Amino acid sequence: MNWRLASRLSVITLAIVVVIVVALIQHQRTNVPAQSGGATTSTTSTLQLQGTDLGGTPAPGFQLTDQYGKTVSLAQFHGKPLVVTFLYTHCPDVCPLTAEHLHTALLQMGSDASKVGILAVSTDPKGDTTQAALQFSTEHNMQNSWHFLTGTQQELSPIWSKYSINAQSFKQSINHTTALYLIDKQGRERVYMGDDFQPAQMAANLKQLLQEK
Repeated sequence: MNWRLASRLSVITLAIVVVIVVALIQHQRTNVPAQSGGATTSTTSTLQLQGTDLGGTPAPGFQLTDQYGKTVSLAQFHGKPLVVTFLYTHCPDVCPLTAEHLHTALLQMGSDASKVGILAVSTDPKGDTTQAALQFSTEHNMQNSWHFLTGTQQELSPIWSKYSINAQSFKQSINHTTALYLIDKQGRERVYMGDDFQPAQMAANLKQLLQEK
């Protein structure tokens, strides 16, 4: 091969490489998400619920008495997203914080807050009277935003068991499992959230469940 042919081949090879590089650059540019104000917008239309996936199994039903002495059942919330949590009224730390976070989540939801339900099931049959439930609810601005459900040991124990809640009295406090179950409009358990949840996470989950049929 003489030097002229070698030179021509080198030029052709270089031209091919340039074409390939330009094509790659253009491809990358067309696949970069549009940005506005420095924030990347997602093209994903389906969001994921935040928390531990529960697989959509039917939520165990129950019926108890709320802070106003009214009988409330889980079944009556069919057609609404629902939060089921487990608290006691004289809890010194986690339960009040859970109540405050739920209140904040409802505020963040705006008008959609009235379209969801929240049930707080007592873990203290002896200490959680109807009066105590109303006082606790009022202190945390939840008196008209949830149902704080109380009952006897015989009424509450089967519910704790069905929702994998361990509740034991220890001196002046109750050691119990902290849990928030998100149930969809069809009465199916969708997500479990721990007591470290943030109001924005809860609000986002509930809004997504509202959008589902």
